[in-house]
Amino acid sequence: MSASRPGPLAGLKVVEIGHYIAGPFCTRILADLGAEVIKIEPPGGDPFRGWGAAVEGNSVWFSIHGRNKLSVVLDLKKDRDAMLALAARADVLVENLRAGQLERLRLGPDDLHKVNPRLVIARISGYGQDGPYRDKPAFGAIGEAMGGLRHLTGHPAGSSDLPPPRCGISISDDLAGMYAAIGLLSACWERDVGGTGKGRVIDVNLVDSVFSLMEGMLPEYAMDGRIRQPAGAAIPTASPTNTYPCADGKWLCIAGNSDLIFARLMKAIGRPELATDPAYATNGLRCANRTPLDEAIAAWTLTQPAKDAEETLDAAEVPCSRLFDIADCAADPHFQARKAVQTIEDPLIGRTLHPGPVIRMDGDDPGAVVRWPGPAAGAHNDHVLHELLGLPRSA
Repeated sequence: MSASRPGPLAGLKVVEIGHYIAGPFCTRILADLGAEVIKIEPPGGDPFRGWGAAVEGNSVWFSIHGRNKLSVVLDLKKDRDAMLALAARADVLVENLRAGQLERLRLGPDDLHKVNPRLVIARISGYGQDGPYRDKPAFGAIGEAMGGLRHLTGHPAGSSDLPPPRCGISISDDLAGMYAAIGLLSACWERDVGGTGKGRVIDVNLVDSVFSLMEGMLPEYAMDGRIRQPAGAAIPTASPTNTYPCADGKWLCIAGNSDLIFARLMKAIGRPELATDPAYATNGLRCANRTPLDEAIAAWTLTQPAKDAEETLDAAEVPCSRLFDIADCAADPHFQARKAVQTIEDPLIGRTLHPGPVIRMDGDDPGAVVRWPGPAAGAHNDHVLHELLGLPRSA
């Protein structure tokens, strides 16, 4: 099963002690790039298997979440020896339990490095492995809240009494998973190419992962105490860049930031005189006078369906896009041509769709990345424990 793995990480052996999203997202990236990922699940399987839609009790989310991974069910409180055997064989271990949980299981970094000093251990948690909040529980929404993102996705002051909405996905989990992948590959480079020969422990958390995206807000605050406020669909530092209503009730995102693009946009919407209006001569002036400018653009978008408006602006080389829902993504010819949407035969849920790889290597077929969809819990116990590790089968 693991003999022919295409991809630049072929040969990298990864053990995942992950549940829900952050750790498994990290290892999904590695598995898609060719690594052998052995996913350790508790009896009953990863709790994430119970989330979202299901076919005959099988989660359709897990088809993606567990793809290209070998699933092994172990009770870490009882099967410590098997876990240590897996760690001894591995290059990398990824975990996203609560901080300190590995130590309570007697599987902390010191225990793991006794059996494999070369093991790189990536630890993903809510707040990190130290600090006053390390023992607090957290999910993705908490990372958004404390990391500063949820404040920015709020409504502009005075426009709504509704609470600030989440972005619609568990973005802090996904970000932490990506940072963990970068960190562990860096540690592998240091170990194997830098020549240290030693594994490192990587500490990644949800809050820091979100906080890292706050652009120049921290030095802005240090400069004069300014605090960036929610701006809705607009960008405070560029205009016209906003999302505009269309005649069919849909929305069109338009980015007319530069002077040249702004001129093309004004010509396309039938308002060429605005391109030479001194009030809109520079981006700074357009930002200062964004309200009447946005109103002029919206007056045009409201006269036609979003797709027609998009085609007009495409012809004028103005950056724009309808707000795609998942049906739009699945049907779009660009997604299909790049195999960003792929049809997969899943023995547990039937024919389904998967996203293709984000990271593409020249010479590799993006359509060959999904070697198998997420398997049943424990599907590979025999292969991993007895064939790979050589542990005896019970009588």
